[in-house]
Amino acid sequence: MKKLAAFFLILTFLISCNTQKAFSEFDFSYAKAGGYAPMYENLLIKDNKVFYSLESNGKKTRKKFKISDAELQNIDKVLSENQFRKIIEDRKKIYDRASVTITVKKGKNSGSKSDASLIMAVDQKKWENIVEVFQKIIDNNVNNTK
Repeated sequence: MKKLAAFFLILTFLISCNTQKAFSEFDFSYAKAGGYAPMYENLLIKDNKVFYSLESNGKKTRKKFKISDAELQNIDKVLSENQFRKIIEDRKKIYDRASVTITVKKGKNSGSKSDASLIMAVDQKKWENIVEVFQKIIDNNVNNTK
């Protein structure tokens, strides 16, 4: 009986460690969180595999899907064209709105930017273009299949 209990304990531990793996190994991450009615939206991309999760109004949505090589190339293209690494974040603190954080761990655009403290006006259009590419992936693969 002790061996069986130890087996289930080890199995539970291994499963719990594996569930966090999706959140630590990614090439691109889009996260939207906060606001008056808090919501947490995550889009994690590793190679062609995508993990999406949304928690809002007491509801949880999780979905795994794949994107094409063309979509991956489009992400890189939009990041480069809009000079992701050069976007300047404002220093003002804003606490009562949902903010977007984009993290890139792959390629020449590696870095992390957030509009939690807003984006400087000169870079706002570039930021919107980058956010749009991730939002289109969500719209095309999650929102259209509900």
